[in-house]
Amino acid sequence: MLQAKLNRRQLLQRSTFTAAGIAVATSSVAMGPQGAGMQWHDVEDWGIEGKGWAAGQTEKYFDRLPKKAKGDVRDAVWNLSRHSAGMLARFRTDADEIWVDYKLTSSKLAMPHMPATGVSGVDLYATDESGQCRWVAVTRPATQTVKTRLVGNLLPGTREYTAYLPLYNGTEYLRIGVPGKATFEAVAPRTKKPIVFYGTSITHGACASRPGMPHPAILGRRFQRPVVNLGFSGNGKMETEVGKYLCELDPVVYVIDCLPNMVGHEVAARAEPLVRQLRKARPKTPVLLVEDRTYANAGFVRGAKKRHADSRGALRTAYERLVADGFEQIGYLEGESLLGEDREDTTDGSHPSDLGFYRHANAMEDELRKLGC
Repeated sequence: MLQAKLNRRQLLQRSTFTAAGIAVATSSVAMGPQGAGMQWHDVEDWGIEGKGWAAGQTEKYFDRLPKKAKGDVRDAVWNLSRHSAGMLARFRTDADEIWVDYKLTSSKLAMPHMPATGVSGVDLYATDESGQCRWVAVTRPATQTVKTRLVGNLLPGTREYTAYLPLYNGTEYLRIGVPGKATFEAVAPRTKKPIVFYGTSITHGACASRPGMPHPAILGRRFQRPVVNLGFSGNGKMETEVGKYLCELDPVVYVIDCLPNMVGHEVAARAEPLVRQLRKARPKTPVLLVEDRTYANAGFVRGAKKRHADSRGALRTAYERLVADGFEQIGYLEGESLLGEDREDTTDGSHPSDLGFYRHANAMEDELRKLGC
């Protein structure tokens, strides 16, 4: 990958500037009709937020697990860890238009129940005069390589922007383009302790319409904290092999949200050992245990209620044993609180829509505040 990156960069004239206390390199003004007159900035030059491990520790820059996890965690987990879910880049500019140039690792740009904007899009937010991070635009990828104007006709003023990376696809590279006359300042990743989420396809981001909408991203904006998203679609199993890598991180809180991928006997066997594993490595780090959301059609489908009852009962038992053993700063969130009573907030009865993710964030926010977030 390094050689490919160098080859790509050799096509560009380089110049150096200092921003946010770091020296970074940026390309010269682009030539040609697509993005002509743009100055291009490679996000790797100042750093992506949401990576749990440094660039040299990962096989590819935008991987979510370190390269030593390959062959250690199950292949399914490793392959999903190549997705860039939860990662973001921040920058400041007075540009009146913003472009992106990026390449995806897979040509599968969308899923039947999740649009390409969420699976493979780059999602742009801006901080307004009140300090709130507000949505601006999202790409609509139709090809594996995307070079497009993300937004134009921006009102005058210098703003801080946040670009969220694709959820269910990998990212090979990402460059931000602004007009040659515009100012551009890289904003380094925040150094606050992150919230670390370990979970399933829901944590991973299914089925958000765009990368800024899953509850980990929403909560990151509300708490103004980095987020490390370790959601693995269909494969959030409370495995000790994954727990080993969770222990290497130093978060403000661990959120363990794996029940949608587990049944009662699996929860009974794995929940308590996972928390003990985390506490042995991080004795003072809070842990929030989250029950599974209730299937939207649980009142009609045979077996759904029993599955919820079995997995939740096992998690509650593990939680009560841990508390009885003197574990403190262990939070517990009931599944019924994650979605609305109207059941109008999923795409397929299981995965939240944007409304469902908003409700997930609301349910988790209070519990995370209690745990010192």
